[in-house]
Amino acid sequence: MGTESYELSGTLEGREKTFWSTCDGAGRMMSRTQAKKQMSGRDLAKQLARAGILVDSTQWSLLAEEAPYAYKDVSAVVETCEGARLSKKVARLRPLAVVKG
Repeated sequence: MGTESYELSGTLEGREKTFWSTCDGAGRMMSRTQAKKQMSGRDLAKQLARAGILVDSTQWSLLAEEAPYAYKDVSAVVETCEGARLSKKVARLRPLAVVKG
């Protein structure tokens, strides 16, 4: 929610290796509990707002669970998939808003 995301396109080689499957996200680096201990949801919302990302949540702890620092670097994951010729980058997307809960 605080980092870019990508639109990917499958490749013919990827079809042969993985039946058109590629990453659907970066994958977690830390548990939800660990992420909530790092920073409160309200503090995370303030940090995202400073980056120009609007945030609305009915449960602030849910926001903290999904914090950007809880995930692997999405750019590195996408580069790995592209390097393995499973998929190709089509577009990089920047978050504008987050709705949680």
